[in-house]
Amino acid sequence: MQLYVIGVNHTTAPIQIREHVAFNSDHLVHALHELTAHDALEASILSTCNRTELYCSTNDPKKPLKWLSQYHRLDQDVLAPYIYTLPDGEAVKHAFRVASGLDSMVLGEPQILGQFKQSVKIAQDAGTLGSLLHKLFQRTFEVAKEVRSNTDIGANSVSMSAAAVKLAQRIFGNISEQKVLLIGAGEMIELCADHFAAQKPKCMTIANRTLERGAALATKMSALGIQSQAVLLQDLPAHFAEYDIIVTCTASQLPIVGLGMVERAIKLRRHRPVFMVDLGVPRDVEAEVAELDDVFLYTVDDLSAVVQEGIGNRQQAAVDAELIVVSRVDEFMQWLKKRETVPTIKALRDQAETTRQVELAKALKMIEKGEPPAKALEMLSNALTNKFLHQPSHALHQSHGEEHMRLEHALRQIFQIKN
Repeated sequence: MQLYVIGVNHTTAPIQIREHVAFNSDHLVHALHELTAHDALEASILSTCNRTELYCSTNDPKKPLKWLSQYHRLDQDVLAPYIYTLPDGEAVKHAFRVASGLDSMVLGEPQILGQFKQSVKIAQDAGTLGSLLHKLFQRTFEVAKEVRSNTDIGANSVSMSAAAVKLAQRIFGNISEQKVLLIGAGEMIELCADHFAAQKPKCMTIANRTLERGAALATKMSALGIQSQAVLLQDLPAHFAEYDIIVTCTASQLPIVGLGMVERAIKLRRHRPVFMVDLGVPRDVEAEVAELDDVFLYTVDDLSAVVQEGIGNRQQAAVDAELIVVSRVDEFMQWLKKRETVPTIKALRDQAETTRQVELAKALKMIEKGEPPAKALEMLSNALTNKFLHQPSHALHQSHGEEHMRLEHALRQIFQIKN
């Protein structure tokens, strides 16, 4: 079995592709069981707005790739140009870089580490992690911690939520008179709420499928002095036209904000501009909305230019972080090579134990027949010595030239022969 990472990310695939291979967190356990049933011995799935990756142990990487396309009902030929398949050392390096924030759209951003840990926990709870992936992820998180502790990779990074606020300020200037609508109540929306709250908007509304979680976030914003409320997602059309700034990030597999809803809102607003940020993958807002006048719609990919601001301060830290990653990859690959010798060591020990038991039985029979114990022990020791040394001696006698020299050198090392 080999280690592989198979996936797409923001550098290899546009959002139009990434949204089609994204996994809903509620379905991950079932997906993992499907993947490991036929196509992989071990597996974990990392699915975020910027990447979908399969971490797996398999003999044939084409099988997990085929499963991925079939699971999402995609033609494999359509997906193939955007896929990367990384084996062994490349897979280890990739995992270390992802967790350390070196492969993120926002260089050094810390959120990916939490997402990575959550994906591993789901796989662990699902029972799809074995010794190989367990060791890989344990080491991955240790490397990420080392990178964060010993470099400034996370300094001055501009998060997606901060980028959303910056773009809103470019359109409205001071946003203290703007009304903000947040759709969803997950981690990304909470981060956005915190950033917008710092700008003291006129009011803030959280729309969510369940009122309880939305109300909890609204209460938190109210405690910061922001007029806040929560509404149900199903009531969104009735409120949509009231808001100047709309940020959405849900786990919905279908768009929540349709073209018709936005068109009606624009008419009710008498063409006052609306700023929208769609952080969902799959997208929460129908793509056609971007073509409307008076609507400024940005997706995750559109924010890439903003989040690159301040990257110069982190590039030297990234160089230092890459050096840490490379050295830790070498260490992990040494462990992996040692792990590959385990079956040979086990077979060697099993063979020796079988020989020992056979010769011991012979010695015990001699004693049962009345032979002196010393004689039985002498026979036992001679038999074990001859049996254990027969194959190495025979192999050495049968070898010639360079092979003979290599084998002799190896035997001297193994048996620690000094002269």
